[in-house]
Amino acid sequence: MGRALPEMRRLRRPAAWLVVLRPDDTDTGPPSRGGVRPFSAPDPPWWSRRFLPAALCLVLVAALGVWVGTRWGPGCHPSLTGGRVSVEIAAGGECVGYSDSAAQVFNNDPGQDRLRTVQRRIFAQNRAAEEVWQRSDRRRPFLTLVYLGTLTGNRTRADEESYVSEREELEGMATAQYALLKESAGADGAALLRIVVANAGRQMIHADRAVAMLAELARDDPTVLGVVGLVESRTSTARALRELNQVGLPVLAPTLSADRMDANSRLYLQISAPNADQVKMVDAYARQVLKVDQAHVFYTTLEGSSLTEDLYVGTLVDGLRQRFGARLTRIDEWRTGQRLTGECGYPGLLFYAGRWSDFDGFLRALRECGGNPPRHLVADDSANRYMANPGLRAAAPGNLPVTYVSKASLATCAALRAAQDRRDDARASFLSWIQADDLLDPPRCRPGSEEQVGERVSLSYDAAMMLIRAVESLAARLHHADPRQRWEPRSVNPVAVHAEVLRQNAGQGYRGVAGLIRFTPDSGEPVDKRLALMRVEQVPDVATAPVEVFRCGVADTSGPAACGPV
Repeated sequence: MGRALPEMRRLRRPAAWLVVLRPDDTDTGPPSRGGVRPFSAPDPPWWSRRFLPAALCLVLVAALGVWVGTRWGPGCHPSLTGGRVSVEIAAGGECVGYSDSAAQVFNNDPGQDRLRTVQRRIFAQNRAAEEVWQRSDRRRPFLTLVYLGTLTGNRTRADEESYVSEREELEGMATAQYALLKESAGADGAALLRIVVANAGRQMIHADRAVAMLAELARDDPTVLGVVGLVESRTSTARALRELNQVGLPVLAPTLSADRMDANSRLYLQISAPNADQVKMVDAYARQVLKVDQAHVFYTTLEGSSLTEDLYVGTLVDGLRQRFGARLTRIDEWRTGQRLTGECGYPGLLFYAGRWSDFDGFLRALRECGGNPPRHLVADDSANRYMANPGLRAAAPGNLPVTYVSKASLATCAALRAAQDRRDDARASFLSWIQADDLLDPPRCRPGSEEQVGERVSLSYDAAMMLIRAVESLAARLHHADPRQRWEPRSVNPVAVHAEVLRQNAGQGYRGVAGLIRFTPDSGEPVDKRLALMRVEQVPDVATAPVEVFRCGVADTSGPAACGPV
């Protein structure tokens, strides 16, 4: 090899430049000073190693998973199939946000099938409204109303419907939406309605987050012109009203009745009479019918709440103190498990001024009275949520008659049939809608049926229709020169719709299904709105409809608002 090397180099053969090194395995020390130092390539930098990109991907995926897990979850996530959906998991695990499609239906709890059913009905009608609008070449006015309520968070048994009020209010809005879809296809001035369902969580505690989402929706969608709902009068509800006022969205509340809720928003209008009117009616009933002077009052608030936070119960109790004065000989907070044997046989007015969820326990406590119950038990309007729940009523004492406040006695099945006989077109139409096969499940007020219409159905229907008629009026003026002009959603804004509601109301008021609605220029509370007292002789007897025994306020005319027995 050594002798051939020069020749191989001259011929430039590859092997001429190969050097074979045979290191001594025993030589592990440093080379001698005159020797050749060994060569080794440096290690690659740590950031260039193969495992690092994979590790970074895994870290990013894990971080994204943690973030998604804290923001969304099963049954609460953005829509991948279209629709206006914005939701997130709030503290306590509640799904808060809004939806206008079946991609997001609120509340998967057992026993809440009817709540989910009405949401799906609304979402199906949303698609139908959009299709009709497109077929009309977009000439019909098109608006979006938001239903904002408490659709999650209640403690409930698997066989108990715990969201009766919310379900009924959604049914009322669905009825308004259905009525507009039934308008003639050639009626270019008749509006079409899309409904967005929004959840603010139990007792509206996540209203600030829900309102922030709705504010973004209103900025992006000019058809959003108002909010209906809010369900309960609480400090969290008042805060939501203030925030909605800042956003510039009018609110029509079907059932809120704490005194002076309108102080929280210049754009707030209340459909039901305030608590001050309820107290006056109860006092008139005690004097004129019961002929009693003294009264005992028991009140309750939900667990974790106080009279300061619960504006409905707080203003009701304050009103009773002021109205009855020295005649109110006992006023106590009632708690679950507290005995009421001291009320057995009580001859005066025993008034329950608490939340519906505690009324069942209150009646159970009175069962100890046996054949000597209190003579005159009257409950506030919150109790009608209990009275609308057959499962709860089944366990009540059968020998205890109950009288309770109603905000919609003019819209019971019996009252609606009587109005139909009198050719009252507004109530007759409402009756035909709720009897239809393709709207409410089950249909209401059908002959021979025991399925009654809850009072919140008519109240939320009236709230939605007031806003709808205001939009139609504005559209008629805008398109006066050319009725077949296309509807431009940005031609009206929410504040203008609120002003139009008040303008239309300034004369004789709005003739709602649940009674005449009139506002004064400086108040969002209705004036002389109809209230009534309903009586049931046997609470467990759900087949027998309650009977109206006393009423105050006006029904269909602007005459004097007298109180008296029926």
